[in-house]
Amino acid sequence: MDTDVDDTCKAGGEGEKGKPIVVLLMGAPGSGKSTFCDQVIRSSARPWVRICQDTINNGKSGTKVQCLKNAARALKEGKSVFIDRCNLESEQRADFMRLGALQVEMHAVVLDLPAKLCVSRSVKRTDHEGNLQGGKAAAVVNSMLRKKELPKLSEGFSRIVFCQNESDVQATLDTYIGLGALDTLPHGCFGQKNPDAKVQLGIMKFLKKVDVPSNARSNASRGQDSAPPEATEVKNPICEGRENISSLSDIAGDITRLHSRGGLHCNVIANAANWRLKPGGGGVNAAIFSAAGPALEVATKEQAKSLSPGNAVVVPLSSASPLHISEGVTHVIHVLGPNMNPNRPNCLDGDYVKGCKILRMAYTSLFEGFLSTVRSQEKLPKGSIEKIGSKPSVLLGHSKDAPKIFSLKSDQKIKRDGVYEHERSKKCKGSQNEVGSDINVSRAGKVNANNDNTGGSNSKVWGSWAQALYNIAMHPQKHKDDLLEIADDFVVLNDLYPKAKKHILVLARCDGLDHLADVSKEHLQLLKMMHAMGLKWAEKFLLEDASLVFRLGYHSVPSMRQLHLHVISQDFDSKHLKNKKHWNTFTTAFFRDSVDVIEEISNHGKATLMDEESVLLMELRCHRCRSAHPNIPRLKSHITNCRAPFPASLLQNGRLVLAPSNT
Repeated sequence: MDTDVDDTCKAGGEGEKGKPIVVLLMGAPGSGKSTFCDQVIRSSARPWVRICQDTINNGKSGTKVQCLKNAARALKEGKSVFIDRCNLESEQRADFMRLGALQVEMHAVVLDLPAKLCVSRSVKRTDHEGNLQGGKAAAVVNSMLRKKELPKLSEGFSRIVFCQNESDVQATLDTYIGLGALDTLPHGCFGQKNPDAKVQLGIMKFLKKVDVPSNARSNASRGQDSAPPEATEVKNPICEGRENISSLSDIAGDITRLHSRGGLHCNVIANAANWRLKPGGGGVNAAIFSAAGPALEVATKEQAKSLSPGNAVVVPLSSASPLHISEGVTHVIHVLGPNMNPNRPNCLDGDYVKGCKILRMAYTSLFEGFLSTVRSQEKLPKGSIEKIGSKPSVLLGHSKDAPKIFSLKSDQKIKRDGVYEHERSKKCKGSQNEVGSDINVSRAGKVNANNDNTGGSNSKVWGSWAQALYNIAMHPQKHKDDLLEIADDFVVLNDLYPKAKKHILVLARCDGLDHLADVSKEHLQLLKMMHAMGLKWAEKFLLEDASLVFRLGYHSVPSMRQLHLHVISQDFDSKHLKNKKHWNTFTTAFFRDSVDVIEEISNHGKATLMDEESVLLMELRCHRCRSAHPNIPRLKSHITNCRAPFPASLLQNGRLVLAPSNT
């Protein structure tokens, strides 16, 4: 092998080899592409070669042409190839797609990890092959992600896998590590959340659009320079079915003339100020001070002489200010974000975590300042906003050509701290008729992935349909005809929409114990009794059919209120098992085995919980042999005939319950 190709490949078996694979790794710097390659190459039985443009030229940076040349050579030798480049734009991928003409499989692995994680890794590393590290890494990552174009099968790929978190990455790693020289993988697209998503949502997911006046739209249609185009809606996943809380739009135009030229009336302008609160600096800051006249500088000095990062100061404009007279602006909020300039005070010095904290403080200060202007105008009590008839709004001065508008619509009722709570308290959409299974409907709450147990019952809003199990637990006598067994501490019932031949629930009768996140050491005895009851019924079913195998466990995040233990046979032979969510909530780490929960509660006082979104994007895999399948019908066909032993992890610690003759 040439020295300009990484000399890190593992020889495969002798004799005939399977069809070579080209895997284009896609992701921002810091997403883990090189680590992915190294782990597969170290452990796989298939021969792999890593092609990296940062090292292609005798350990130094080279060209795309060199990468293509060496990839083609490796393929002709029967080796599979990792293309370790960012590959975030279709144009960058096009040349590599021509390698498919060499009769190879073209795969894409998209490491679409959170920008925060990628930046943090890039900033902290010190020995990067391409010397992309330190402070400049953050700018490069953000720039690349803005240009990101997700791959499509139409580009020529036979298989695309999207990884949005570490769990997805590990599952994909296991897939490629397990590939033998003759093995193939199912074709298709796996794990993609939203094919049209280009920007990872941050604060925008809390907000919706504000209506643009008709005269502004007509001006835009005529092509006037400063006229704003029609606002683009950003859907609010929190407030569907409730009163709208807020609005956000990108409007193109001069931030200081949106009323006179665009017909947009904003009471407040948010200025990305400099720390001295001076008119200079250019851009938005200079434009606002210029438009407001000397009165703004005088008023600013009266409020504050300087500003530290993460803070904001509200400055009322005098009625004589040109900005007040022509545009109707009553206040300017100066806000200072994180500082990355070492020549200015409070420089971050590459501390990404601190930067995120300051940015969060800056937004909080900005919106609290805006709320203070609303209260002063409407004389509302602190902590709430009610019936705001004048629709006060704030203009966020991101740049002179692209301001953002935040407004509070009339007849809105919100609590000051409620916005953040709603993210953890989403009401589900679901049918009230589906009241026996907690996986046929969307979840009613979300538990943090880091298991700090902040998702307790007090932070959840359960839909009426999700109360069915709670009502049964609290009033079992009213439902005795539907129950298999009633005890002082729990009841047993069939799942109304079973996902296997035998599927029952052991339902706790303890008020306030809504889900696994509420469980602590004081409930340990109850968990043990529920487990014992689950075992009793599993053994009863095994006497009727010794071929069955049972698993007892809890969902990390249930969609129905009231703690309940699933006792479910592992045949998964049911007409109610219809989609990926049904399957993955019972066959991934999202399903917590009862024995493990009891052990964790006993040792640590809480159970380890898996975030729902992080596991439901994984591929459909057989729970026995772990083979991947493109859809539920294909998977069901496979598991009907699969006789592979269960994974070793399930065969330990009593996680599976079998008939005595099968143990």
